[in-house]
Amino acid sequence: MEHVKAEDPRPWVVGVSGASGTPYAASVLRALIAAGEAVDLVVSRASRLTLLDETGISFRDAHWREDLGEWLARGADGKPGTFEGIDLDGVRYWPAGDLAAGPSSGSYRAKGMIIVPASTACVAGVALGLSKDLLQRAASVTLKERRRLVVTVRETPLNGQTLKALVTLDEAGAVVVPASPAFYAGATHIQDLVDFVAGRTLDAAGVPHTLYRRWEGELGGGSRES
Repeated sequence: MEHVKAEDPRPWVVGVSGASGTPYAASVLRALIAAGEAVDLVVSRASRLTLLDETGISFRDAHWREDLGEWLARGADGKPGTFEGIDLDGVRYWPAGDLAAGPSSGSYRAKGMIIVPASTACVAGVALGLSKDLLQRAASVTLKERRRLVVTVRETPLNGQTLKALVTLDEAGAVVVPASPAFYAGATHIQDLVDFVAGRTLDAAGVPHTLYRRWEGELGGGSRES
């Protein structure tokens, strides 16, 4: 990916919760980096278990740069070394237990926050205004400061309590993005489906990207080669 320099130095806070779907988070992070965006990364404790289960990678606070680099280099099919040349200089990592971290304060300058994937427990916690960890606290700060919050929820089926929590987030100003891949963009690989969800997540955040082919008003687009 060609990297560009962002004119606005404020970071996007990216929270990764414990839901299945770590490839969605990896795709969003790669695209933010490629767009020249600064990133403040928060990886919840539950998401480390999911990451280990889905990729075999142990995410460690003391070795976060090494582990993040290995994670972002993997394709959605789990193949190592699929993506190369990822510059992590614009990424700042905050441990999930650090409630004194920058993103925990409204005075900390940030563009907004993306939670990808968002578990139902994370959705409920943010909707209730809880701050059990830095991810939830940063989301609460994002809402109270009227910054953009994008929540990419990954769960099925959804029960009534979760649906109510999602409505609460919508009413509070968040954008809820279900992790629902589409097929009109001509997906031929699992990575295409992952990138579509990541791309729609970034659309909601207002971040430019080239992760999927957009609808142009002509039928048969999914059968055309990219």
